[in-house]
Amino acid sequence: MKTSFAAAAALLALSSPAFAGTLTVCLEGAPEIFNPQLTSSGTTSTVLGQIYDNLVAVERGGANIQPALAESWDVSDDGLTYTFHLRQGVQWQSNDAFTPTRDFNADDVVFTFARMMDEAHPYHSVSGGSYITFNTKLADALAGVEKIDDYTVAFTLTAPLAPFIGIMAHGSIAMTSAEYADVLQAAGTPDAFDREPIGTGPFQLQAYQTDAIVRLIPFHDTWGEAAGIAENTPMVDAIIMAISADASVRVQRALAGECAISYYPNLADAPLIDASETVELVPAQVASSGFITFNQTIDKFQDIRVRQALAHAINMEPLVETVFNGMGHLTGAVVPPAFWGSATDLAPYAYDPELAKQLLADAGFADGFTTQIWAVPVSRPYMPNGRRAAEMIQADWAAIGVNAEIVTYEWAEYIQRSRAFEAEVGMFGGIYDFPDPSQIPNNYFTCNAEGTPSPSNIGHWCNAEFNAVMQAAGEITDQSEREALYLQAQHILYDDVAAVMFGGADQLMAVSTSVNGFTPAIFGSSRMSGVTVE
Repeated sequence: MKTSFAAAAALLALSSPAFAGTLTVCLEGAPEIFNPQLTSSGTTSTVLGQIYDNLVAVERGGANIQPALAESWDVSDDGLTYTFHLRQGVQWQSNDAFTPTRDFNADDVVFTFARMMDEAHPYHSVSGGSYITFNTKLADALAGVEKIDDYTVAFTLTAPLAPFIGIMAHGSIAMTSAEYADVLQAAGTPDAFDREPIGTGPFQLQAYQTDAIVRLIPFHDTWGEAAGIAENTPMVDAIIMAISADASVRVQRALAGECAISYYPNLADAPLIDASETVELVPAQVASSGFITFNQTIDKFQDIRVRQALAHAINMEPLVETVFNGMGHLTGAVVPPAFWGSATDLAPYAYDPELAKQLLADAGFADGFTTQIWAVPVSRPYMPNGRRAAEMIQADWAAIGVNAEIVTYEWAEYIQRSRAFEAEVGMFGGIYDFPDPSQIPNNYFTCNAEGTPSPSNIGHWCNAEFNAVMQAAGEITDQSEREALYLQAQHILYDDVAAVMFGGADQLMAVSTSVNGFTPAIFGSSRMSGVTVE
């Protein structure tokens, strides 16, 4: 990406102590793209969540849905039509290639969804055209998006969809500028739309040094500031986001005063942070799920006995104790226990190496086999130390004759390769972006009617019964009925050994005592508007 400042200047700004008014943030990975529609990465969303807005949002630090670019909405009696009444006077950001001539309106909402819905749309295939969240959650459910007037938009569904409003709060369903798209299309540079972002949020991109630094500056014409909403108002002169994959380095930068907010420190470093007089350990009770999946495009993993053997060979209790540093929980359920709809009766698969050996022999692998296990390269609430977890699994599998090579890549490449079904045994997971238990099961384990896996279903597991139960749960509104269906779906996944679940833990952040007004998000990404630095 073209940057506005020399890389050396950006690095100098990070290496020297932060001057008053600059918020420095240490991230565990780099943004893979600058259009939220094209990503489901939590790391990328941390950056883009400062730039873009949705029609609705999850309240900061809570679970309720509140207005954002839409001031209100109505739902038809049959549950098929949602009518959004848009906020007026909302300004768009600008850059060297674009100066907006009008405010945000219904044309932008229609454009945002037309790009994702219409394969003939001129922007549909730009940047690869992979709309991960939309394709997983809305593509089959959304019949149309209609402009009623400049500030009213109606969404029509093919069937009732209980989590629809929650889905609309997902970071990847943010609003984009139709006028900006037209300008770039006329200039012959449509791909810049996804590299040089224009949003309505409290901060805008000033510079990006690939895999090193993102620099954001305040957008004081944002609607939140205009409306006098403190938590949506930029209150610092700049945000410098430093990218460092090493959790220990992020902690050291926090302790040295180089980073006011550091994401995902090693859990083992918690006592070090607690002992500091200048940095606090801030927990966020995020809901997340982590797991390994077996690539069922590979013959041996299509045999349930092989999957059962590998599951029973993992000694999960010491793995969770070690990797989560005593702060995790054991589970066999894909929906975390903090959620309604979690199958809390599902325990991890019993550790039984002898049974595992017998299952392998029954499947024709009495002498074992060779495979790979991929290790998540960044620290996440659902997997704080992917390398260590992979090493422990590698040792457990060696005991039953399975030789597993550990493979990893830089985070963006890891995601891309995993979604291309390159991982034989893939380590993956997700954080809930809105308060409904459907998100992770739908994102990571469903297939569409044609049998195509959802983009994050890296194990290529397609189970018709599971898909039908998940679809039924999304089409009704009675919570007790939905809960029963989600319990059924989790048992189907568990019985077929589609994945082996890890226990999750709270997200930890190292936050300087000089920071005020920062509230970690429980769902989605944390916003830096409303935050000040002394």
